[in-house]
Amino acid sequence: MRATVTRQAPSNADDASTATGTLAPRRIPRPLPFRRRGSGDFSRPTLGGLIGRYALLLGMTVLVVGPLVWQLSTSFKGPGDDIYTFPPNLIPTDPTLSNYVRVTDFIPVYLYAFHSLLVALGTVLSNTVLATFAGYAIGCMRFRGKRIVLVILLSTLLLPGEVTVTSQFLTIRNLGLADSLLGVFLPGAISAMNVLLVATACRSVPSEMLDAATVDGATTWQRIRHIVWPNVRGMVSVVAIFAFIGAWDDFLWPLIVLSDPAKYTLTVGMAYLNGNFQADPRLIAAGTMIALIPLVVMFSITQRFFFKGVQEGAVKG
Repeated sequence: MRATVTRQAPSNADDASTATGTLAPRRIPRPLPFRRRGSGDFSRPTLGGLIGRYALLLGMTVLVVGPLVWQLSTSFKGPGDDIYTFPPNLIPTDPTLSNYVRVTDFIPVYLYAFHSLLVALGTVLSNTVLATFAGYAIGCMRFRGKRIVLVILLSTLLLPGEVTVTSQFLTIRNLGLADSLLGVFLPGAISAMNVLLVATACRSVPSEMLDAATVDGATTWQRIRHIVWPNVRGMVSVVAIFAFIGAWDDFLWPLIVLSDPAKYTLTVGMAYLNGNFQADPRLIAAGTMIALIPLVVMFSITQRFFFKGVQEGAVKG
């Protein structure tokens, strides 16, 4: 007897593609908008978790941005607006720009801002250059006493600035730099934290690359310029932004060093404004916004470099 072989028809698209020798496209299931209860995928939160996240984000926004918005609103309020109402009225009923004009009439705001800008730019330049060189030495070089240097740098981070302010002032006075912008700049010319940040970025550079460059005859400057710098410039941009903000917002040290009102920085000048116009918070709010505007503009311009520097970690040739 002859056996009869019956071929069964393919039951689905995969079997059909196998029978014909072609691959049929598979249907990709659409992702669920929310995670099901008991599922381990945390990339899709539940509806309650999503509401909780947005509620937490809204609360943090109110706590962080609320005082700034209230100060901005107060700076535009006229004499007819009540600034102590609750809940606060953020939209002025009698808006005016006279508060900003009166601030510039009583104190030389633009001169003080220029002084702060000089100190901040000098601090940025010195921190970027010195922190890069020091970070390269700690992160890439081998020398005796390296651990002792790291311990000293870390120990300086444990001390608050108020502990060393007396010794710093005595040093500046003995150098003849008291009551000068150079005396304000000098203690912040380099920061231990910035050195450690750059040193951490320098450790991501493979030592084999540096050794190969040394064998090829590269100098220290060439190794820093062509190998180390492409890998640490993101972190150096973070250091520069932090240095600018710290120097611009510094209040205690300029207050101690400077005694001549003609040499005040902007933060000290704003404190002078606060002491003379306590009865009118509108002027204080206007002065605060004048001091804040340069920081907002600077960070809005450099924020992409900041976040890129924080996330950057790949080695570039």
